[in-house]
Amino acid sequence: MKKVIFALSLLALTLTSCGSKKKIAALEAQNKECQDLLNSTTVKLNLCLSEKDALSKQNDYLKQNNSDLINSSKEMTMLSTKGAQNLEKSLESLREKDLKITRLQDALTKKDSVTLALVTSLKSSVGISDPDVEINVEKGVVFISIADKLLFKSGSYVVSDRAKEVLGKVAKVINSRPTFECMVEGHTDNVPFTGNAVLLDNWDLSVKRSTAIIRVLTKDLGVKPSQLIAAGRSEFIPLVDNNSADNRAKNRRTRIVVLPKIDEFYEMIEKEMKNQKK
Repeated sequence: MKKVIFALSLLALTLTSCGSKKKIAALEAQNKECQDLLNSTTVKLNLCLSEKDALSKQNDYLKQNNSDLINSSKEMTMLSTKGAQNLEKSLESLREKDLKITRLQDALTKKDSVTLALVTSLKSSVGISDPDVEINVEKGVVFISIADKLLFKSGSYVVSDRAKEVLGKVAKVINSRPTFECMVEGHTDNVPFTGNAVLLDNWDLSVKRSTAIIRVLTKDLGVKPSQLIAAGRSEFIPLVDNNSADNRAKNRRTRIVVLPKIDEFYEMIEKEMKNQKK
């Protein structure tokens, strides 16, 4: 009986052992399948994490780039606004310069008109037939040149009676232009002046002749002293070379320079500019 029971127990144990092996094998296969799935999932997870990191960096870059673009747009807007303002200022400056140029041209035109009227008046009063009196315009300035022989004797600064007749006509024109100034220039030739108790050289002679004419204009002909300027140029501004008696005679002369006051024209310009801005 005991043998039968032992045999049955051994058989049961064998059967049980065979069933456990099958379960273990199945579990191992299932475990391997799970492990493979886990490995595959881990690989996918790592790939997703890498992609997420790349996308995050790209997103940060795009955000920064967008911020830079916004700032750049703001700066461009500011620059455009500032550029427009600067352009407007430049245009305004150009308009002011154009206006100034126009005013200056108007003033110069007026000055030329005044000069032309003055020359016409002088030539009409003094006459253009006398070869010893020349009236011309250089750079907008009127010059009246009177030969030395018409005014003085050789080496003298005493004004002749004939000269007073011509100076009277000049004084009439000067008196009609009370705002003008006249510079009386004495010129000599290059023959050295020997000197006397009053005069030392040609400088003294040229200045003394200038002041002599000014005295005639003011004391005898009623010209305001404030309009006159005395000047002596000696021998140093010759018309021609002092190489002959005729040329030296041409260089001995007195020149009256009529000077319109340019300040008046600039005052006119400034006044018009101020009126334009109002």
